[in-house]
Amino acid sequence: MGMEFQDVVRRRRMVRNFDDRPLPPELVERLLDNARRAPSAGFSQGFEFLVLEGREQTERFWQATFPQGREGFQWPGLFRAPLIIVPLAHKQAYLDRYAEPDKGWTDRDESRWPVPFWLIDTGFAALLILLTAVDLGLGALFFGITQVERVRAAFGVPDAYQPIGAIAVGYPAPDRPSASLKRGRRPLAEIVHRGQW
Repeated sequence: MGMEFQDVVRRRRMVRNFDDRPLPPELVERLLDNARRAPSAGFSQGFEFLVLEGREQTERFWQATFPQGREGFQWPGLFRAPLIIVPLAHKQAYLDRYAEPDKGWTDRDESRWPVPFWLIDTGFAALLILLTAVDLGLGALFFGITQVERVRAAFGVPDAYQPIGAIAVGYPAPDRPSASLKRGRRPLAEIVHRGQW
C-alpha cells in the first residue's frame, strides 16, 4: 500500500461523491497519526481533531451544518462519506507555549504573532490528512463550516477550539469535477518571483 510522493501530490483532488462503505479502523488511525505529525510553531501542537465515524455521527454533523435541509444540493454523494474529521486550532496552546522559558513571551500577547500560526499549523495537519487519503486510495474533501456554533453545540466543542473546516473521507464513487477546475492550474511563471517581486 502507498505510492510515490509525486503521484500522491498529482492525484490529490477534492472528491465530492463517496461510497458509504465504512473505513477499516487502521486507515482512520493512519490518517490521524499522520495529521499529528504536522509541523507546529515551537512544537506547540495546538491542533486537535473531532472524528465522526458512521452514519449516526456523520448525520448529526450534516444536520448541524445544513439546518435548512439538503434539497437541491449539487453533490448529494458527499453525505455518504463514512468519516468526517474536523481539525480544530487551539490558539491558547501557542500563547502558553511561547510564554515558556525557552521562548520568553510571558505576556502572552497575541499581537506578537505576525500571522496566526495556530490556524496555519492546523491547516498543515489538514493537508496531511488529504495527502494520506490519496496514499491510501481514498477520496477526501476539505470544506468550510458556516454553522460553527451549531457544530459546537452538537458535539460539545469548547469555545477555545476553532474549527478551520471539515474533511469528508471515504471510498470515492464516480464523480464529476467542480466547475472551478475549468480555470486550470496557474503556471509556475505566474506565481513564482525569483530574487524579487
